[in-house]
Amino acid sequence: MLTVAACGPPPEESSDGPWPDRSPRHDVVEELRADLLRPRAEADGGGTATVEELGGRAVAGRPGSWRIVYRAGPLGVTVGGAVYLQVSPFWGWSTPQVEREAAVGYTTIATDAEGVDLSAETLDRQLLAVHVGGRPLREGQRIEITYGAGPAGALADRYAERESRFWVAVDGDGDGVRELIAESPAVDVMPGPPARLLLHLPSTARPGDRVTLTAALVDAIGNGWPAAAGRLELRLPAGVDLVDARADSAAEMERVTSLALAVEDRGRLVVSLRLSGEVGGAVRVGGRLVDAASGTGFEAESNPLLVSPAGRRILWADLQNHSGLSDGSATPDDLLRYAREVAGLDAAAVTDHDHWGMRFMDSEPSIWRRTLDAADTRNEPGRFVALAGYEWTNWVEGHRHVVFFEPTAEAVGGLLLSSIDERYDEPRELWAGLEDVRALTFAHHSAGDPIATDWSSPPPAGVEPVTEIVSVHGSSEAGDAPGMVIRNALAGNFVRDALDRGYRLGFVGSSDGHDGHPGLGHLASPSGGVAAILSDEVTREGVHEALLARRTYATNGPRIVVRASYAGWPIGADIPAEAAAAGTVGPIAGVPQTSLVVRAIAPGEIARIEVVSRQGAAGAGALTGEALCGEAERGEGERECSLTVPLPGFQAGGYLYLRVVQEDGGVAWTSPFFFR
Repeated sequence: MLTVAACGPPPEESSDGPWPDRSPRHDVVEELRADLLRPRAEADGGGTATVEELGGRAVAGRPGSWRIVYRAGPLGVTVGGAVYLQVSPFWGWSTPQVEREAAVGYTTIATDAEGVDLSAETLDRQLLAVHVGGRPLREGQRIEITYGAGPAGALADRYAERESRFWVAVDGDGDGVRELIAESPAVDVMPGPPARLLLHLPSTARPGDRVTLTAALVDAIGNGWPAAAGRLELRLPAGVDLVDARADSAAEMERVTSLALAVEDRGRLVVSLRLSGEVGGAVRVGGRLVDAASGTGFEAESNPLLVSPAGRRILWADLQNHSGLSDGSATPDDLLRYAREVAGLDAAAVTDHDHWGMRFMDSEPSIWRRTLDAADTRNEPGRFVALAGYEWTNWVEGHRHVVFFEPTAEAVGGLLLSSIDERYDEPRELWAGLEDVRALTFAHHSAGDPIATDWSSPPPAGVEPVTEIVSVHGSSEAGDAPGMVIRNALAGNFVRDALDRGYRLGFVGSSDGHDGHPGLGHLASPSGGVAAILSDEVTREGVHEALLARRTYATNGPRIVVRASYAGWPIGADIPAEAAAAGTVGPIAGVPQTSLVVRAIAPGEIARIEVVSRQGAAGAGALTGEALCGEAERGEGERECSLTVPLPGFQAGGYLYLRVVQEDGGVAWTSPFFFR
């Protein structure tokens, strides 16, 4: 077992010169492949293990104590062999150590096998080796590992989750090669006390619609479903009525101002709101929830809801998330439940690594099947789109996640093309292997850590029409991007550099989350990511079609409403350059030609709206326009801005996109308008 904590051909020449030098991790690939070839002795991975929670149930970020009992298998463990405890290296368990009794993570070892001498040492983060000496450990004999045995205990993972495993591996013959036992024991990590109230509305609706408000308490780091009881008081604007969320009938109920939150609600209420036919513009709902146990009040305001008879629906999605099956938190099913029930998303994908983490999905079909089944179980066309996928974790070409849009998991089957399989270890091979299914790939953290994308393979529009421009890793847009730019960014390898070389890529954000919090990665990180998908169909087919058309935009977390068009063309469009330059042709009659029309409605105050453009293929590079949004264009406490900006015509190869920047660092990036 390889313990982990996730460059192709030379860059091609282009009209803008060669791609920059990169630092592909050939060493990582070689080690992963070598690990597959290492012989395992029959005794490796033998035996069973159980866990006992000595101090009660594990609570996120709190100290506790656990006893892991290993029982040797039929072949035992020879002298010189070892039993390994790998406490989950993702995300916050204390490292087990045997030297300092007063420090966190102090661990003791014992055995019932007379004549067996044990010694222990910490090898790496969260990894303890228990060496067998004296005589072999025989079948059924036990090793007891008490983790958190000192007064400080050991800290549990800061992220709540089910099935947080204490990974146990065995080197049975003493050759230094270990293998996980068949089933490592697990505990459930409970959320901490409630610390924050979240109110989520859809971002678009028609006058007269009925919409759903999701009210959810989370703990200090965003863990959902904490134990709480109290009352939720809502502040509703004129024209918005509250309907009894607990009623079984769709009939109108007497308007209420307060709802009870019971313990069995697990910190979450779903409230039905009715919009009058006269309501228009931005709607926000405020709320206060008082916790009955502590008396603490939690205030919140929802994201803005734009009520308008026109315009496509905005679906909020997080298309990259890692579960505890690879190097994240939570089960695939719980990830999707959180996405819908706590984050109020319209779509989410589970995308565990193909060959990274404690167990490898490309080697164990049961892991992949679990993701496929969870997506089918949670998918509810018309209400929530659950998607299955995986990450092609290529340490040479760059990481891409693959998301499937087939109607059922059966259509995907065993189609998991691994990044360490030499048949699929280049982007062209991956894309060719996906030709027969509805699937899209997304390059992510493409400008920097943990590995930059090799952009020398042009992404095909039918398989990679958009790119993940922002996530918990930061932004890969450009060096001058607002918000947090990705760490160790490689100059010349940003997404804007790819646009300058003629790549037509729309923009999405996704969290690349490992904390079990789809759609809310920014709660526990300096940056986050979500995708706004413009589609009236809340189905896998509708999301797929919108992504192919690049009707998308990205934010680093906040649900900013952006409406934008160029001469009537939607974001992501391919616009005939000659017609645009002449100002004669647009898709909508009566729309001023060569004019950019923008409306932004944000949760926070809007600092500026920026136009980023390149006039044509022969231009000198992308130029950032003036910061727009003066007093005349602002509205509703400087959280709204509407603009009509005349622009010069664009030549073939040109593009433009928008950045909406909040005062607090929240950013939205529209997909570009492209000129051909």
